[in-house]
Amino acid sequence: MAIRIYKRTSPGRRNASVNLYSEVTKTKPEKTLLEAQKKHGGRNCQGRITVQNRGGGNKQRYRRMDFSRKKLDVPGTVVGIEYDPNRSANIALIRYEDGEKRYILAPIGLTDGEVILSSAERIEPKPGNCLLLRDIPTGLNVHNIELQPGGGGQMCRAAGTYARLTNREGKWATLTFPSGETRQVSVMCRATVGQVGNTDHNKTVLGKAGKSRHLGRRPNNRGMAKNHHEHPMGGGDNKSSGNRPPAQRSGTLAKGGRTRKPGKASNKRIIRRRVSKRFGQLKLR
Repeated sequence: MAIRIYKRTSPGRRNASVNLYSEVTKTKPEKTLLEAQKKHGGRNCQGRITVQNRGGGNKQRYRRMDFSRKKLDVPGTVVGIEYDPNRSANIALIRYEDGEKRYILAPIGLTDGEVILSSAERIEPKPGNCLLLRDIPTGLNVHNIELQPGGGGQMCRAAGTYARLTNREGKWATLTFPSGETRQVSVMCRATVGQVGNTDHNKTVLGKAGKSRHLGRRPNNRGMAKNHHEHPMGGGDNKSSGNRPPAQRSGTLAKGGRTRKPGKASNKRIIRRRVSKRFGQLKLR
């Protein structure tokens, strides 16, 4: 990927950069795979705001994605790589031999005209092919990984993400993530070989508030600057946290607190927790 950094010709261009999307080869989406997407402005079915600082933005249409990759043993040809406004990763349009078209996540190295395959048997583990974890050689990077067999890919779907298959023991496969987390997944779960493309997505700088509004993000005020009845950190005559740790509007701890529910079934398969960004070391919880 390539990033263009603008010259400081105006306040809006200062420190701004843009992604050139050099991987994208197809500009118009497939109409048969588009769906209408209604904006809710962060409001639930009762009209109450449940997600703060959301609203506006450019009109978008949803692209139906194939995360399950259950079209087995049917070769598919890559028609083109497209931009998707609903996710950070690029997507690839696949035309199968029976005429059906589907969207998948575009990994690094996938090009137009290349043939990919999804199978329950042992096939060539090249980028874009979908296999069971039992058939993928150890040491390879994978993405779009299932948590439960047949449940569809749930892990490593954002731009530049991947997990490394480090070991297999019995009916469990061990995956290591760049964050430092290590977890076990059933060897009957499916995964796609390769790393998700558009790795420079996080290197772009918006440069001005208008671009945030185009993405549907409204201004976000600090909690400490609000009134005491609007935010747990608000109120007081001066800058004061109220002798409490930083928290969100709902009271959830914002820095270093646990946010994962303890009742998740997949918790017992996490061997090592991710690296703590606050302390720069492994933090076991």
